Amino acid sequence: MKNPPKTMFESAFAEDTYKGLTSYPKFLLSKYIYDEKGDKLFQKIMQMPEYYLTACEFDILKMNSSAIADYFSSEKGFDLIELGAGDGKKTKILLQELVNKNLKFDYLPVDISQHALDELELSLKKEIPEVNVNVQQGTYFETLEKLSEYNSRKKVILVLGSNIGNLLHEKAVDFLANIGKAMSREDMLFMGFDQKKHPQAILDAYNDPAGITEEFNKNLLVRINNELEGDFDPEKFLHWESYNPETGTARSFLVSKIQQKVTINKLRLEVNFDAWESIHTEISQKYDDSIVNWLASEAGLSVEHSFSDKDNCFKNYIFRRK
Repeated sequence: MKNPPKTMFESAFAEDTYKGLTSYPKFLLSKYIYDEKGDKLFQKIMQMPEYYLTACEFDILKMNSSAIADYFSSEKGFDLIELGAGDGKKTKILLQELVNKNLKFDYLPVDISQHALDELELSLKKEIPEVNVNVQQGTYFETLEKLSEYNSRKKVILVLGSNIGNLLHEKAVDFLANIGKAMSREDMLFMGFDQKKHPQAILDAYNDPAGITEEFNKNLLVRINNELEGDFDPEKFLHWESYNPETGTARSFLVSKIQQKVTINKLRLEVNFDAWESIHTEISQKYDDSIVNWLASEAGLSVEHSFSDKDNCFKNYIFRRK
């Protein structure tokens, strides 16, 4: 098949898929897992006993909601801007505490998935109707360009769930620095970081025996089939997870079990796979205090405080501009 010119890409998803599958080694971007099906699968993942991250952060927010709300508060009120809001289950703990304390604030949840935002907005109207919600659909990086527009009062930028873990350190510094540029001295960043721990616990979190994470990872192939007229057979690919305790990097792959050829009609592309050739799909970085402080320093930020669960599996840090 003839390779399509750039102008023939009908979406960013199409262009990024073409780029990833014609690279060596092959890769696909994890953000595209999150269509409507991917969103639902991730909700299931967060309920798995092996996926400790959610339960640990829930505990942190429940145990410390009053203290966290006091850090957020401001006489003039504040804008609570959450990057990657998802279903907002954990955030609702904080939102309820802010309402209970009669604090003046607006909640601006940001997510790449409009479906997730619609469900979040609907659930908040039923559960915590006092919250003034203004949803923002888009990527983190699109949103960061708009953050500086919110400059009439304090901004609290919220990033839960160790979403920064999807970035290697160099890009994580850039991400933090871009947030810092949009922050005033009064503003703060409240962000979750999954901590280094027993390597097996990390591997189990991304390779559960029920196969939910495998289905989640393979949703990239299903989405290519549905939206780009591909003919991937997900059963011909193995979900594989690795973890390097030295670097703290967990990596997810899809590995071709056989030599095979995949056709993607809308990209006019044929992709050849050798047996055991991989597609890299996601990273999940793990941290300790020294790494977080280094990232912050490189990005022009400083750590003001942190909150941890009882086993130090997960931490939420408060950052300010230096």
